[in-house]
Amino acid sequence: MNILPLVLYAAAFVAYAWHFAQRNPVVGRSATTLLVAAALSHTFVIGMQTMEVGHVPVQGKTSAISTFVWLLALSYLYIEMTTEERAMGVFIQPLLVALQAIPAFRTSIEDRAAVLQGPLFGVHVSSLLFAYASFALACVIGITYVLLFKEIKAKHLGFFYARLPSLQMLDRMNQRAIVIGWIFLTIGMIVGAIWAAQARGYAAGDPRVQAMSLQDPKIFVALLCWIVYSFELFAARRIGWGGRRAAYLSAIGFVIVLFNFVPISYFFSKSHNF
Repeated sequence: MNILPLVLYAAAFVAYAWHFAQRNPVVGRSATTLLVAAALSHTFVIGMQTMEVGHVPVQGKTSAISTFVWLLALSYLYIEMTTEERAMGVFIQPLLVALQAIPAFRTSIEDRAAVLQGPLFGVHVSSLLFAYASFALACVIGITYVLLFKEIKAKHLGFFYARLPSLQMLDRMNQRAIVIGWIFLTIGMIVGAIWAAQARGYAAGDPRVQAMSLQDPKIFVALLCWIVYSFELFAARRIGWGGRRAAYLSAIGFVIVLFNFVPISYFFSKSHNF
């Protein structure tokens, strides 16, 4: 079922790239239409999976990636429709296509383990996925900021200058995305700690519960992500690290997020392999 959203995300990427190069309004509207269709089809897939297993599919690695892609697509569409700016679509679509390829070609709906019962786990995972979607948007905004900054610094106001929002607007958008992401990351980590403490009380024999500590790579890297984004917020407000420095930190932070989200989840974590 995840193949159709992947095909539509890929088609939207082609349309956004065409629009970015040509600035054709008709192509731009077509790109948005394709992305809306992709998001709607993805919503249908997640809805069908929810009906099949009785809960939102977020507990497994593959399901979590699919849900993350869906949230990221919706978040980007919200920004695009509220700002009427499509320029960043060409940067966000490759990420949607690359990540959606994982659940598309590795289709599975994981059974809900007993230890994952209860609302705290759902809040924990949902908060983290929303935080990661915000950080992905901040990364894309940061990349576009750097591209535009280099063009302005070289005094060659051409390709990117004619297609991207102003540096001030990009910087504000980046900071807003980071603040939202940091809030949900903090909530997700706090709720996760509470849930893990409760899980040790009724599932102490589960080796995955026993592995929930800073010694587990996924938990350690999640804390590292929180430190990086906390520093970015502090630096932006206290020592004036806005603009290009904030853009670089956003990119570095999201590289860590992706590393934690995919390879560590699949190959290294002993506590988050439900």
